[in-house]
Amino acid sequence: MKERNLPCNSPLLKIPFGGLRKEILQLIAVVLMLCDHVWATYMSFGNWLTYIGRLAFPIFAFFIAEGFCRTSDVKKYALRLLGFGIISEIPFNLFYSSRVWNPYHQNVMFTLLLGLLAIMVIDRLKGDRSAKNIALSVLFLLLITVASVIGFVDYGLTGVLTVVMFYLFRDFPFAWVLQLIGMVLINIVFFEGQVIPVDLFGSSFEIPTQGFAVFSLIPIWLYEGRRFGKNKALQYGFYAFYPAHMLVLYLIRYFA
Repeated sequence: MKERNLPCNSPLLKIPFGGLRKEILQLIAVVLMLCDHVWATYMSFGNWLTYIGRLAFPIFAFFIAEGFCRTSDVKKYALRLLGFGIISEIPFNLFYSSRVWNPYHQNVMFTLLLGLLAIMVIDRLKGDRSAKNIALSVLFLLLITVASVIGFVDYGLTGVLTVVMFYLFRDFPFAWVLQLIGMVLINIVFFEGQVIPVDLFGSSFEIPTQGFAVFSLIPIWLYEGRRFGKNKALQYGFYAFYPAHMLVLYLIRYFA
């Protein structure tokens, strides 16, 4: 698959230092995720940790869309996500429920995998709009939707939609504007979950905690579409950090 243009053509890329390389943006996402999980494990009083942690998932979702557009072997990419999803499941279950088996919540690797499968279907539909392929594509997308719901994957259907959104809005001249609209709709307008009560000037209203995810667009818009170089150890290290850090946090909590 051929590499395409920059993913959002953001005006932030005009700043003097030139933007963020892939590895730096990945590291930012990993640190933000760690903050959220530390809050969930040890510092429930430090709500700011989970607020900034909301920025992590959209960055990972963004890289799924980017990976699809840049990889030379999308099937191998999907198998890698599946493999690490399987590896991560027990650490994820221990971390969130202190049980080896928890059928009611699956780790985020499966969410990202479903997002990748969805954009694979959509991309194929772009090249083949025959009646048969349209029918099959709709069927597969419905199956992916159902899988995200009954499979209880992390972030659910909204997580899959986030991956799809970054893919669909990637090549537009003002993609960053469409990404902003998409993130607001997914994380604020249509989101149901924890909220923060706010009293301002005599008026009371609620802000979804997930709404902080919109701010992830700032580092995403600073992404310059390049990396420092091919490094398999670093590439797989980012994947491995996900199950490893949850297992470590669980063991610290268990033996503390």
